[in-house]
Amino acid sequence: MTKVRWYIVFFLSLGGAINYLDRSAFAIAAPMFAKELALTPSQLGLVFSSFSIGYAVFNLAGGYAADRWGPKLVLSVSMACWSTFCALIGVATGFISMVVIRILFGAGEGPFSTTVNKMINNWFPKREVASAIGMATVGNPLGGAIAGPAVGMLAITFGWRVSFFIIALLGFVWLLGWRGIATDKPQEHPMIDADELDYIRKYQSQDQVFAGASLPLSFYLKQPTILATAFAFFGLNYILFFFMSWFPSFLSSTQHLDLKEMSIVSTIPWLLGCLGMGLGGFLCDHIMRKTGKPLLSRKIVLVSCLGSAAVFVALSGSAQSAAQAVVMMACGLFFMYLSATTYWAILQDTVAQGNIGMVGGLVHALANIAGILGPAITGYLIEWTGSYHSAFFLAAGIAIGGALSVAFFVKPLEFTTQE
Repeated sequence: MTKVRWYIVFFLSLGGAINYLDRSAFAIAAPMFAKELALTPSQLGLVFSSFSIGYAVFNLAGGYAADRWGPKLVLSVSMACWSTFCALIGVATGFISMVVIRILFGAGEGPFSTTVNKMINNWFPKREVASAIGMATVGNPLGGAIAGPAVGMLAITFGWRVSFFIIALLGFVWLLGWRGIATDKPQEHPMIDADELDYIRKYQSQDQVFAGASLPLSFYLKQPTILATAFAFFGLNYILFFFMSWFPSFLSSTQHLDLKEMSIVSTIPWLLGCLGMGLGGFLCDHIMRKTGKPLLSRKIVLVSCLGSAAVFVALSGSAQSAAQAVVMMACGLFFMYLSATTYWAILQDTVAQGNIGMVGGLVHALANIAGILGPAITGYLIEWTGSYHSAFFLAAGIAIGGALSVAFFVKPLEFTTQE
């Protein structure tokens, strides 16, 4: 039997690595361009947050587009757009231009994760979904880990502006490979054999939640399961955007690390996050096979791991040294990413197949409001209090709330043919 579905996952993982490399590069270079452009902490927070304005809007738009025109095209357009605007960061001249470019950069990246979920839904039966999501997204923290030393070295050698031009080229290289290897559905792929296609079809039909082609968005907006999942995802994203946006500056300003030191040690949390992402999907699927209850397996992993992540984030904010802060944040990202496949897997378990893109886009958009609020709130808290402590505790508290919402409110949806 061929393994074409796993080749697709490999390319999705590479795309995710480029996604997070480009996104994380901004925070690594922030101490340099903030000084050159004379940005205050509150302005820098708004620049960080501006990314998520475009990102959240196109989470939802990308989900609709993937359902309508297919994930291959949407992922291609997404990669081309964000790579272009990543390069244009290098020509920003001040606060306003940086905000505009970041909004458009976020809009380009917005459809990617939602559409990856749609691609997995097309190519995998439920019994492999969490593992596939985990492997498809393991590149995300790996890209973040690479960003530290790569962008740090490029910025020191060529300057921060040129570094964005260089890393943007990777997206166009990926795009050439993706256009050659990917198809929207297994039956369209020239390399797949009959055994693999029969396996996918057999277990997709057995595992499918609801065979209806489509349900209205209003149906899902009334479901506590969907809203609780979105809130928990919001908690994960609050930690993630806080870490991506402000942790390098925290190490630089409060732990007194220079750019070279900061860019190296900031890779450690990402590497543990990469390990967590890779293990999380397999852990979910293992518990599912033991219990025979897919949704329960997702809840167990999400609640325990997101709650643990919150504890370590709070401890990181109280650290007395750079080493302590990095170790605590690394543990936080490990547990955060251990839970990361579960949000998408819950949607795979509960949403009608014809609505995966739309509902995934909705949940992702709601979750990424954290990316709009979190970095800006953090900037104002730092400016107001003169320290990072309250920002760390706020991030931890929101994540705890998200974990509890899933524990109490996530249940199977009840579909009727009249919906």
